[in-house]
Amino acid sequence: MTNYPIGDFLIRINNAALAKSGEVSMPSTKLIADVAKTLEKSGYLSEVKQEKGVLVVKLAIKRKEPVIMRLKLISRPGLRIYMGADELGKKRGPSKFLITTPKGIMMSDAAIKNRLGGEVIAEVW
Repeated sequence: MTNYPIGDFLIRINNAALAKSGEVSMPSTKLIADVAKTLEKSGYLSEVKQEKGVLVVKLAIKRKEPVIMRLKLISRPGLRIYMGADELGKKRGPSKFLITTPKGIMMSDAAIKNRLGGEVIAEVW
C-alpha cells in the first residue's frame, strides 16, 4: 500500500496512457472510486468497474490514441494546493483541474460554474 493512494492511481492512469495500454486496476477506496467516476463523466475514461475491492478502469480511446494526453499531480501529502473559483477561472489553456470541493470531486469547469473552490488534486490534458 502506498502513502498517497490517489496519487498512485492517477500516475497509473498516466503511465497506461503513455504506454497506450487500455486498462488499469487498483485496490479501491471511496476517494479513488469518486475520482474515477468524475474522469468517466468528463470523457477521459470509458468504463469503471468494481470487482471484489478492486477498481478496474478502461481508458477512453479516440483515433487509436488515449484521450488523456498527460496527467500531472498538483497536491501531494507534504504540500496541499488550494484554489478558489476566481483563481480557477483565471487559468487558461486546454487542461482541466481535478478538484475536491465541499460538494464532492469535480472538474474545474463544473467547479467554476458552481462557484466552488477546493484542493487541486491534478491537472489533466
